[in-house]
Amino acid sequence: MEQPTPADEPRSMPATAAETTPESPWPLKHFAQILKAHIERAPETWIEGQLLEANIRNGHAYLTMRDVDVENSLSVTVWRSTLSRLDATPEVGSRVVAKVKPNLWLKTGRLSMNASDLRPVGLGDLLARLERLRQALGAEGLFDPDRKQKLPLLPARIGLITGRDSDAEKDVVRNATLRWPGVVFEVRNTAVQGVNAVGEVMTALAELDSHPEVDVIVIARGGGALEDLLPFSAEELVRAVSEAATPVVSAIGHEADRPILDDVADLRASTPTDAAKRIVPDVAEERQGIDQARLRLDRAVEQLLERESERIAALRTRPVLAAPESMLESRREDLDRLVERSLSAARTAVVRGEAEIKHLRAQVRSLSPQQTLDRGYAIVQVGGADRSAPAGDVVRDAAEVPVGADLLVRLAHGSLDASVTATHESNTGPHSEENSQNQPVSPEGHHD
Repeated sequence: MEQPTPADEPRSMPATAAETTPESPWPLKHFAQILKAHIERAPETWIEGQLLEANIRNGHAYLTMRDVDVENSLSVTVWRSTLSRLDATPEVGSRVVAKVKPNLWLKTGRLSMNASDLRPVGLGDLLARLERLRQALGAEGLFDPDRKQKLPLLPARIGLITGRDSDAEKDVVRNATLRWPGVVFEVRNTAVQGVNAVGEVMTALAELDSHPEVDVIVIARGGGALEDLLPFSAEELVRAVSEAATPVVSAIGHEADRPILDDVADLRASTPTDAAKRIVPDVAEERQGIDQARLRLDRAVEQLLERESERIAALRTRPVLAAPESMLESRREDLDRLVERSLSAARTAVVRGEAEIKHLRAQVRSLSPQQTLDRGYAIVQVGGADRSAPAGDVVRDAAEVPVGADLLVRLAHGSLDASVTATHESNTGPHSEENSQNQPVSPEGHHD
């Protein structure tokens, strides 16, 4: 058997935490010292929060700081030497930034932050931070007018996110009901300030945005201090509103320092009452508008009837309608004139044609051989018994016909048989050419 180890005999200690076992554990003191050394190696850090507690004892300040957005808190100790250098004494509810270094108190195992500097966050600092966030979100396009959704003319159901039993809820519901008695609300009561406000408002926004009957969502609060309105400038809430499929109306009611929610919302109302007036129409105004529209419509119809009646009366007094046959009579007279002109033109054309035909006939007849014969001339042709020239040829030169030749003399009426007893030479003198031009025309020409 193994001999028991004396109680006062030192035992070997595991070198690392991984080597510890139930049989070979670290002493609490050793673990606390290692943990203290590890924690205190962390560098000094500036943190921001809101003071929930501020106890000052023996010149030291024992504070509890809480995050402004979530339920996380830490104990902060401000020693006398540091507290004496501060410009103001820490107060509960104030928002501060502190330069802290973690410290583990071995006696109680309590983790606390030792503050070497503590400064209140002024309104100027808050506004500067909000303005930087506003510019960053604006650069992303979250505030562009093209992203704004148009509110429905008459929403079937209105989603309302506001504080429980708040004046903002009463103002919205009362004024909207007065304007449109049939309005229906889907109300979600949430925290509207403090660390729970952002999460609860985002949850309510998601519920109402997914509601199939909600046509518009109103986020309302009845104003307040700048610190109280900070949840409505939280980046998470602003992005959630920008991504909502349902139009969102911001009705925070703070004119001096607008939260960023006003910029991203589809419509900004100056107060909850203003939101109620802008999300539903006024039934009295709508009825008045309908009455005015009816009056304008009646007036327009009456004016149209009067105008058309005057036009009909004017048309009935026109001659063409008062005596329709006058239009036919005038056309009949025009037709008679045109017929007379046509007949006159035709008769004139016929007479002119007849005169021209007579003239042409006279010209033709003047050139006819018969006309020459009628003036006493004769046509002498070679008779059939003469063999010196073909029978029927016209005799133009006496030298061409021998003595004794048979001739046929054609007169204006009838013909003669003749025989050549002698020939004579042609006459000479100034009229010989003229005589030659007046010789009879060949019988081969035209006849009457």
